[in-house]
Order: sequence, then structure tokens, then C-alpha cells
Amino acid sequence: MTSLFEPLAPRPLAEALRPERIEDVIGQKHLLAPDRPIGRMVASGRLSSMIFWGPPGTGKTTLARILAASSGMAFEQISAVMSGLPELKKVLARAQANRQQGQSRGMVLFVDEIHRWNRAQQDALLPYVEDGSVVLIGATTENPSFELNRALASRAQVMVLERLDTHDLSVLLERAQAHLGRVLPLDAQARTELLNMADGDGRYLLVMV
Repeated sequence: MTSLFEPLAPRPLAEALRPERIEDVIGQKHLLAPDRPIGRMVASGRLSSMIFWGPPGTGKTTLARILAASSGMAFEQISAVMSGLPELKKVLARAQANRQQGQSRGMVLFVDEIHRWNRAQQDALLPYVEDGSVVLIGATTENPSFELNRALASRAQVMVLERLDTHDLSVLLERAQAHLGRVLPLDAQARTELLNMADGDGRYLLVMV
């Protein structure tokens, strides 16, 4: 048993540095700029269902949280690996009840690794997406055209997230150093190798710091 007097485990660096505003998100300007798809949604305050397709560490979870907060919506996150149909039905029932009672502006349901769900699990989402009980944001590293059933895919816009480039990763590294309050002991070559090892994955970069 953990003692009450033991210090709490520090937050992972990736969590500590997770942006809370769209302006602070690193990369994905092709989606987030004011005249681009997600930028326009944020400006209007109205979200539609989306599938975030992209490599790990490109900000899928972060974007989902920010979009929910910026729209004044409740946020629920479930993992398609860990959660089955019973858990999904509980979340959907809660979303529908809150909507009917006027208790919220709606719910963003973020489903991580949505491609892992079978057809029955995906089909269970359809009526709730259609009636507006939830705004679905699914995250996947796999091509949605092959991994999602056609009915669900037709009700969501696919947003392709790109790997972070060297400039993006450099900005993230600077934020990490500022948060840690120290400069990493890296010469120019070591810094370049560190950024190359991250291979566009911001979370992996922070793990290596």
C-alpha cells in the first residue's frame, strides 16, 4: 500500500505539456488554420463528427479535448481496445439522457483506436451520432476507408493528421526544456539525432527527453 507521506508520482511530460488552447497546438496547420476545416469549426463553435487518421504522437487526443472544451461540450474518452459494447452503451445512454434533460450542450465522445471495434460496436454509435446526442471523434492509425463500416464513415469527416516536422519537434523540445527548467546537454549533432529518432512522434520525443 502506498503511504500517505510518499510523494505523488510526477505527471508524464507529455501530459504536463498537453496544450489546452487550439493556438498552442504544435503542427497540423493544414487543419487548424482559421481558414481550414477544424479552424472554421472552432470559430463557429459548432462541431461535426470526425475521424482523426494519423500516426501516433500527432495530437489526436489533445485536439479532441480542446475541441470539446472550446465548444462548451462534455467530454468522454473510451478506448476501443479496453471498452466493449456494454461500456459504450452506458456512455451513450448518459449522453442521450443529459441531452433530453437539457443538462449540457452535448457530448464529444472520443474513441481511441476506433478501428479495433467490430461492426456491431460501430453500428451502436449510429443512432446517437444521427440524433446529435454525441459528436463522435474517432482516432485511428489505420485507413478509415478500410477499417470503418460505410454507414459510420459516411457520417464523419476524415481529418488526416501529419507527422510533426523537424521545426514542430524543435518547438516541442524547447517547451520541454522550459517546463523542466534546464537545458538538455545536447550538442547540435545529438539534438538532430534526437529529433530524427522521434520520427514525427511528439509523445515519443518527450519520452526520450
